[in-house]
Amino acid sequence: MEKRKQRRLEARGWRVGSAAEFLGLSAEEAALVEMKLRLSQALKARRTALRLSQTALAKRLGSSQSRVAKMEAGDRSVSIDLLMKALLTLGASPSDVGKALQHRAARVAA
Repeated sequence: MEKRKQRRLEARGWRVGSAAEFLGLSAEEAALVEMKLRLSQALKARRTALRLSQTALAKRLGSSQSRVAKMEAGDRSVSIDLLMKALLTLGASPSDVGKALQHRAARVAA
């Protein structure tokens, strides 16, 4: 958030903080959420780069299109194991997964 906007909100009595603060997440919980989101983003990016539909990926995984949509949306019901399996199914190497986890593509809290 822009500092100017933050100052205006705070001047009007609003409290500005992160999603982790709002939800009361520990540092470990916030890191886990961030990791899942990065893996979800990497999955979608890899699938679209390969020009695969969610349905085609679902067939490869023995799953459903709606489950793939949840995986890409970072749904909390999706495990990290499933995200990893999907990435590996699409040809990602352990190094690729590591890069996805390091890359700061999106922020959980702003």
